[in-house]
Amino acid sequence: MTDEDSRYEAVRSRDARFDGVFFFAVETTGIYCRPSCPAVTPKRAHVRFFPTAAAAQGAGFRACRRCRPDAVPGSAEWNVRADAVGRAMRLIADGVVDREGVVGLAARLGYSARQVQRQLTAELGAGPVALARAQRAHTARVLLQTTGLPVTEVAWAAGFASVRQFNDTVRAVYATTPTGLRAAAPRKGRPRPGAPTAGVPLRLAHRGPYQARPLFDLLEREAVPGVEEMTGTPGARVYRRTLRLPYGTGIAAVEERADTGAGGWLDARVHLTDLRDLTTAVQRLRRLFDLDADPYAVDERLGADGRLAPLVAARPGLRSPGAADPDEVAVRALVGRDTAADLVRRYGKRLDAPCGGLTHLFPEAAVLAGAEPDGTLGALTAALADGAVRLGPGDDRDAARDALAAVPGLDDRTIAEIRTRALGDPDVAPPGLDAPDSWRPWRSYALNHLRAAGELE
Repeated sequence: MTDEDSRYEAVRSRDARFDGVFFFAVETTGIYCRPSCPAVTPKRAHVRFFPTAAAAQGAGFRACRRCRPDAVPGSAEWNVRADAVGRAMRLIADGVVDREGVVGLAARLGYSARQVQRQLTAELGAGPVALARAQRAHTARVLLQTTGLPVTEVAWAAGFASVRQFNDTVRAVYATTPTGLRAAAPRKGRPRPGAPTAGVPLRLAHRGPYQARPLFDLLEREAVPGVEEMTGTPGARVYRRTLRLPYGTGIAAVEERADTGAGGWLDARVHLTDLRDLTTAVQRLRRLFDLDADPYAVDERLGADGRLAPLVAARPGLRSPGAADPDEVAVRALVGRDTAADLVRRYGKRLDAPCGGLTHLFPEAAVLAGAEPDGTLGALTAALADGAVRLGPGDDRDAARDALAAVPGLDDRTIAEIRTRALGDPDVAPPGLDAPDSWRPWRSYALNHLRAAGELE
């Protein structure tokens, strides 16, 4: 999809594979859409293409009310890319610009604010402020249409600095007022304004086929009591876990769905002590369930390999799970489930309001470093606590790999697991596995296929 003629063909065929990869706008209507929009295909002469929704909004186009282009899965490119632009996009998705501003984003990347602005604008047609603004607009729409929160509270929860900024953004993006946007929500299940809301219901969109069962099987095997639990029976399970977030805490529940052969979503519900954490909570769930992956690209590459072809055919759309909390995953990769459960009982922070089997947050690295300073666990948690090892969504993967290798006692297999899960690196081959270059850049997915087929532990 590097030339506009190819993109127009994708629009003509309503190809959902490219939802989130690019957007198109129609000059005669002033509206922008996702490639799979079901509306009548516009004439080629009237169409413009944009790499991001923010770029389309910046050019003066409004979001289509029919295909909701703001709700598409994120571009899989940002999962793969390890350069400054890819890292910046992951950080913006995690809400860093809303919390720390462009200066904070630039500091995390090791660039000046001007350099970050220039790089993002040159490649994506929008700077960090515009990209964060588009994300805030989407969060606001979700809150307006799925909760009974007063409009003013929605503005703060979505990350806007003022109600006026909130109103102006909603008008610019959706061509209506916040009240009008709320009224446009489907009537079924719509809460009354001001009514108490039992969490925020969400549809976590994904592209292409999605193999839910293997991922839920893995989460069930790994679940650490107090922090995670799985309820229900295979095919209809609900995964629940606690979340430590920038402004407070949360509990998330994600429902298993039957494996799909096309794009769809996972139903979820998030309960937060501070609604300003909604964007961050959603992105952490998306990383955990690998919802922004491009299964078409993964399956095409791995399916061309003789060893992997039957495995890919048996499980199209198999994902490589990530992490809701990278530091937690690093500790668990080292110590295993049983020891992790013991650490939770001894050092985890108890929730103010436990819910079912969810009672604690996983202990912070600094707490573990002080309580268990000896051995590899002490060395790892100390490195995580003092920033010697950084595993956040925008951190440099190569630097993290080198920092992990410097932790005394941390073996190569554990490092590979941390890179795959905590850093979301799609191209990790564990030691001892014959992983040819033809599998790149999807070696982490190849490993998951081999595990799912019982060929690896």
